Amino acid sequence: MTRLIEPQPGILDITLYQSGTSHVAGVENVIKLSSNENPFGAPESAKAAFAKAAHTLHRYPNTDHFSLRKAIGDVHGLDPERIICGVGSDEVITFLCQAYAGVGDEVIYTEHGFSMYKISALAAGATPVCVAERERVVDVDAILAACNEITKLVFIANPANPTGTMIGQRDIARLAANLPSQTILVLDGAYAEFVEGFDGGAALVESRDNVVMTRTFSKIYGLGGVRIGWGYGPKDIIDVLNRVRGPFNLSEPQLAAAEAAVKDRDWVEKCRDDNTRLRAWLAEALMELGVPSDTSCANFILARFLDQAEAEACDDFLKQNGIIVRRVAGYGLPNCLRITVGDEASCRRVAHVIGQFREQKK
Repeated sequence: MTRLIEPQPGILDITLYQSGTSHVAGVENVIKLSSNENPFGAPESAKAAFAKAAHTLHRYPNTDHFSLRKAIGDVHGLDPERIICGVGSDEVITFLCQAYAGVGDEVIYTEHGFSMYKISALAAGATPVCVAERERVVDVDAILAACNEITKLVFIANPANPTGTMIGQRDIARLAANLPSQTILVLDGAYAEFVEGFDGGAALVESRDNVVMTRTFSKIYGLGGVRIGWGYGPKDIIDVLNRVRGPFNLSEPQLAAAEAAVKDRDWVEKCRDDNTRLRAWLAEALMELGVPSDTSCANFILARFLDQAEAEACDDFLKQNGIIVRRVAGYGLPNCLRITVGDEASCRRVAHVIGQFREQKK
């Protein structure tokens, strides 16, 4: 008897996610600016909470994440009953695709959007639909034109990765108001904390029944290695997501570190202020070297070169000098390099080395 063991439709179409490089062969003491990590790390309060949790590693964590959800709710003025926590915001994105999209459904994302949108759609058996952006900015009209009766989810990162660009609240509200009745708008706010006064879409979630917001502790909170994120949405949608969430998806050290971090508002403000200052300095320094970038609202800049060959040559030169950035040809931006905003010394080093690269090309 011949056995035909095959995965579900769409899974073999998934290209494995490539994380930012951490090492360069033959080079020690590299500066890693490829994964948009907080150069200042996690707050001391989170480190202490993580260490304390080591004393209870033999205990199962609670399954409802109530203490963390309450802390998030208190800080952001949200209803804890409408918050779900996951292994990074990636897992919440996966839950949304698993619960609301499948074979015969479509999931929309934009051409330079985060690759996990496509991966999660394919894993659920749905068809990912890529919509063009306009000069590296999300195009609301193009998204609405692509929607139809089988569109189940629309993913928007705001600020976007890897472009760093944003669209305004009015455009987002217009998008939400004009989606088909069966469609959920997902606002990915992984970089929302880097924008002063921005709620990541929380107010829109409150006012509508078709919008979900996701956030992460991996960026400004410096907890990328802990892997924890959360989502906020209508109560009925969150109830559905909790039905597919594993009961013990988060460990006690994860929960403890995230709770301490979200309460540490001074740390968030300091990191945001430092990032704003250094981001502006780096963008201006590179512009003076003939390397432009769009105005970034995140913790990185998208440096644009003449063509793919120049971008890759600059990347190779940076690596030779112990600096790791991110090529983004896989995001449809072959002539660009995404450069995380590091500490001041790292930013100055990047500008200096790219200056050397430009000088040798003359």
